[in-house]
Amino acid sequence: MESVQSIVVGAGVVGLAIARALAMAGHEVIVLEATEAFGTQTSSRNSEVIHAGIYYPTGSLKARLCVSGKGFLYRYCAARGVAHDRIGKLLVAVETSELDALAKYAHQASVNGVSLQSMTAAEVTRLEPAVRAVAGLWSDTTGIIDSHGLMTAFLGDAEAAGAVLVTHTPVESVRVLDTGFELRTGGADPMTLHCRTLVNSAGLSAQALAHRFDAPKSLNIPPAYFAKGHYFSLSGRSPFKHLVYPMPSEAGLGIHVTLDLAGQCKFGPDVTRWPDAPDYAFEQGLEQRFEDAVRRYWPDLPAGALQPGYTGVRPKLSGPNEKAADFMIQGPADHGVPSLVNLFGIESPGLTSSMAIALEVLSALGVTPCCDGPEYTGPLGSERHTTREA
Repeated sequence: MESVQSIVVGAGVVGLAIARALAMAGHEVIVLEATEAFGTQTSSRNSEVIHAGIYYPTGSLKARLCVSGKGFLYRYCAARGVAHDRIGKLLVAVETSELDALAKYAHQASVNGVSLQSMTAAEVTRLEPAVRAVAGLWSDTTGIIDSHGLMTAFLGDAEAAGAVLVTHTPVESVRVLDTGFELRTGGADPMTLHCRTLVNSAGLSAQALAHRFDAPKSLNIPPAYFAKGHYFSLSGRSPFKHLVYPMPSEAGLGIHVTLDLAGQCKFGPDVTRWPDAPDYAFEQGLEQRFEDAVRRYWPDLPAGALQPGYTGVRPKLSGPNEKAADFMIQGPADHGVPSLVNLFGIESPGLTSSMAIALEVLSALGVTPCCDGPEYTGPLGSERHTTREA
């Protein structure tokens, strides 16, 4: 039986950030990934937005880790050459009935330490001529990022510090021992591994993995919900230069405008499907609902301009019509199992928060982080650092 100091289960953006932090802190690390490659699920099926931290409740992990993680991410991307663009975001009220909600988000952003600029209808039009709104909020610290490039950089740093990624390796069972943990894996080459420190960062499968522990009752495992979202792409040239978001719903941030680093425009996600298990099939018959939602703030959307794009599934801790739940990062102080951290419900803004989540995990494990990384030095700055294609 092979023994290693630390195992991270799950090679999404958060798992890789944690593996990087542990390896740079001097731990011997193996990352186990059930699929064929890193970042094939939630981490590669999202809006690729660096969030500012506007919406999240006061004192929540989402608020705190998004705001700090945003700073870490911008500095890291600039230093490591990860493609990103601090493009900015316009949050709009399209009817006077939404002005109170807009004001509440402005207040919440201020409480969270996020600076926003209030905009009149005329100012919105000057910034984004295609957008119809009665008022808006401008966020200059929102951006877009190449999520695959970010994960590649995280993995490169982790491997340079001695970490190893093993794919096609699902974890079938976990025994809690006095000396750590014994993991039995499946796949083509089953093996038994022993580690002293274990991090469950399995994303959509985090609860399922926790139930495979030999003492799951002590872990206080929350229920898992899966929120499916669709994205449509815009055929033709985009009229937008920034991200545009309508008023959020309970389950998500609304069918919003996102631009990728090549300037391609997409709309989404919706949050109307709650499958019993992750399902990435693109459902038919959604075009009209998307068109109606987009035309609320872009009335000149051409007929037939939306093309089916892709889907994503969020690992959520709250179900339909329930208030959005916070991240859940359970360490030894929460469940009583030494050297174990379970991460549940790491949905948006998980990508933005990834480096801050990694520090939170190290703190829960009592591990002192290496503070020599590029994310820890220098101000966030107000200028754009862009590697966006022309």
